[in-house]
Amino acid sequence: MLTFKNFNIADWFSFYRIAALPLLLSLIWFVERELFTWFLLISYSTDAIDGLLARKLKITSARGSQLDSLGDQITLVVGLIGLLVFENDFIVENYILILIAFVPYLVQMFLAYRKYGKATAFHTYLAKLSAIVQGVFILWLLFFGPVYWLFYAMIALGLLETMEEITLIFMYDKWVKDVKGIYWALKDVKRLKNTDTIK
Repeated sequence: MLTFKNFNIADWFSFYRIAALPLLLSLIWFVERELFTWFLLISYSTDAIDGLLARKLKITSARGSQLDSLGDQITLVVGLIGLLVFENDFIVENYILILIAFVPYLVQMFLAYRKYGKATAFHTYLAKLSAIVQGVFILWLLFFGPVYWLFYAMIALGLLETMEEITLIFMYDKWVKDVKGIYWALKDVKRLKNTDTIK
């Protein structure tokens, strides 16, 4: 049975991103753009902090990876909802590009839940880079307005990262965490042993 003592400090930063959802949605509902943006910045900051703490203190775990991924997904979705409300003109103007990036992400989530029963937590280098660019773009747009080269970079990285995640889903028969990328997956001894066993 899990208790509060079972969770480490990095987990609690992930919990913050999950627990912040009602607050962020309330700020959107009451059209508090500035407050929403600052609290969204805090959520994005905790994403950087929990991963750094987990690695530095050597407290990484499968549970922590799942919490981190869930917190990331919630932050991304609520950020997009915020853009839909506060930057509706930008969203309408660029909805085709946004759909081109978002639909493959939905496909990746469907494949993960169908195969593993939960979201992936590969935490690849490309995923981390994509998340940073996403966060910077969304926050910059909400604070100052659109920067189109950053928007295009976000779309391109998002597509590449999603394609990599889908590829990794097909490469791994069992759920794994912290794969880093396709290059590392190809050399992963555990994956190769699992493939040999299946054969």
